[in-house]
Amino acid sequence: MKAFAGKVLIIVQNLPVPFDRRVWLEAKTLRDHGLHVSVISPKSREHFKSHEVIEGISVYRYAMPIQAEGVLSYLFEFAYSWMMTALLSLKVLLRDGFDVIQACNPPDTYWLLGMLYKLGGKTFIFDHHDLSPEMFDSKYAGGKDAGGKDAGGKRLLRTILVWLEKMTFKTAKIVMSTNDSYKEIAVNRGHKNPQDVYVVRTGPDLNRLKSVPVEPQLKNGKPFMVCYLGEMCPQDGVDLLIESIEYYLHGLQRLDTHFVLVGGGPAMPLMKELAESKGLQDHVQFTGRVSDQDLCRYLSSADVCVDPDPWSEWSNHSTMNKMLEYMTFGKPIIAYDLEEHRNSAGRAAVYVKPNDTRLFAKAVSRLLDDPSERKLMGHFGSARIRGQLSWAHTQKALLAAYHRLFPTMMSADDAEQNILDLVLSRIQTNAVDDLVYHMDSSLYFVNAGDEDQLLLITEKLLQYDDQLTRSPLNSLDE
Repeated sequence: MKAFAGKVLIIVQNLPVPFDRRVWLEAKTLRDHGLHVSVISPKSREHFKSHEVIEGISVYRYAMPIQAEGVLSYLFEFAYSWMMTALLSLKVLLRDGFDVIQACNPPDTYWLLGMLYKLGGKTFIFDHHDLSPEMFDSKYAGGKDAGGKDAGGKRLLRTILVWLEKMTFKTAKIVMSTNDSYKEIAVNRGHKNPQDVYVVRTGPDLNRLKSVPVEPQLKNGKPFMVCYLGEMCPQDGVDLLIESIEYYLHGLQRLDTHFVLVGGGPAMPLMKELAESKGLQDHVQFTGRVSDQDLCRYLSSADVCVDPDPWSEWSNHSTMNKMLEYMTFGKPIIAYDLEEHRNSAGRAAVYVKPNDTRLFAKAVSRLLDDPSERKLMGHFGSARIRGQLSWAHTQKALLAAYHRLFPTMMSADDAEQNILDLVLSRIQTNAVDDLVYHMDSSLYFVNAGDEDQLLLITEKLLQYDDQLTRSPLNSLDE
């Protein structure tokens, strides 16, 4: 039996695994550094097995009986999911074992499970994905109804959410925040020691997201294509995007653009109905959830990408993964002017006055008419991802957090050596023709079978580890 430096159980309720990209990246990284990883998540139509081992990671799932919409259904969902997760955690404990529970929110309910297992010597880590109280505010206007009057039950629910967050911070030995804004909240509102809070950004996985040749047919006969990517929830601003598209088509009189909205989510059917009610169905395509392959096709072919998240305390402090994925494909972005949007994208985006749908449409129009600016913005975003924000860089904070708990786990240097050993073995068996490394926008080609050349170049690259991004080991055609 393989010896592990430690065993980890990751709990996530918001999305199924491996569809939850952050959780899956974390799980694979911990596995690669000598830890045994189990995951508990809900099922979906795409991921329906109760248990399976995927790439060495043991995934346990439970069925969700309803799609929560109102307050009462959310309360039922939280209680049901908590009970199913607790039962499955016992199964994991007996079958795989674990030393650490890493709970990902929302919701902030798993601190109680962490507290119970702490009695048995387990460690509880909080992976802080979302600001639950602020997300509630963005959905329900801070506990007020549409007329601005207090909605008593919702106000009470918000108070409970604040308490649950407080208890989650209190129970956690380590907090992993998705950005510096979340870390500040963990320290100030959660009263955590800054040394116990690690900023683990959800950097794109460059092994998964790769540009492919542009496919003009995806543009539906139009010169331009604008792309939106993401799960569609009530707070995500897709309704504002549809308003912008309506003005773009009828107010600006532009019929030269195909709009593609990639992703599912609970609000997707309503957003599709909204677009159809405005007569936009010939110009707006809803794809639903797509494979990684199709995602890469759409983003590679897009001329401009958009993030319509409106201003709220939640969105202003949250990092939107879609922004980083747009940048990975070198796409210029139109987004509302939010703090974390600027922290993520910098020069790669045009920032519009929050929630102004007409200005948003005008910004899209101007950018489509300026190919040189689009190219410049795209290059900036791509370089920022490869130089700072890809998972190859951001995973280091995850490893630093876990190294505190498992000092004997594989170091980053050991992982580099394992990769080098793999490369050498595959070259010796003629499994690959070439190996390509990207560093500081330079390319290094290694001829098949030339071990001395490989070792010299690898030694040079490892001296610049902070700037290194490694591509997968692909066979390259001559």
